[in-house]
Amino acid sequence: MKFIRRLLFAILLLIILFCSIIFLIGHSYYTKALKEKPLITRVEEITSKENFIKFENMSSYYRNAVISVEDHRFYDHGPVDFISIGRAIFTNIKNKEFREGGSTITQQVAKNIVLSQEKSWVRKVAEIFAAYDLEKNYTKKQIFEIYVNTAYFGDGYYGISEASKGYYNKSPNDLNLDEASMLAGIPNAPSVYSPSVNPDLAKSRQYHVLNKMLEYGYITKEESLSVK
Repeated sequence: MKFIRRLLFAILLLIILFCSIIFLIGHSYYTKALKEKPLITRVEEITSKENFIKFENMSSYYRNAVISVEDHRFYDHGPVDFISIGRAIFTNIKNKEFREGGSTITQQVAKNIVLSQEKSWVRKVAEIFAAYDLEKNYTKKQIFEIYVNTAYFGDGYYGISEASKGYYNKSPNDLNLDEASMLAGIPNAPSVYSPSVNPDLAKSRQYHVLNKMLEYGYITKEESLSVK
């Protein structure tokens, strides 16, 4: 019995040591990125662009579609959604591969403007540090704006302004439910869900977005069925 307790204690120490090392390496990864270019500079470069779209200049259909499919508790949790991360870890262990990250919209912004698309635990830890800095310095609305203005929508379109005009010849403020739900689904995998590349998969993804909007109370059943 004493041996088992010692063994468990040793295992616990190893886990703590491993997590501490990853934590330190992740923090170093993040601080290195900030030395190359501070967070405030990165954000200003994005928000100062001529085609940067403010929160109030996007249709409510589009805003709600993005929230529904990307991070439905965005306004209720902090920089990190630990429930989502726990679920992602369980799924990754079950599938024996790094398939899900459980990232919030804030974490995705951190990845897009500060870090890289590399899938690793070190980058994931660095992403958490960046997410906390983002929410310390910017509001949820500002972070949402940065996210949709930096997302890639396929066909060479970066940001909701280019995507809205490129796909529908409309400003983001004029998007209807059909158009908004289509655009909200693309950034998850632009090479797969771009309507000009895979119309059927794009439509399938759009229905997924609509179902999420319905599930979280943003649209009615009648509205969801109105999209053909």
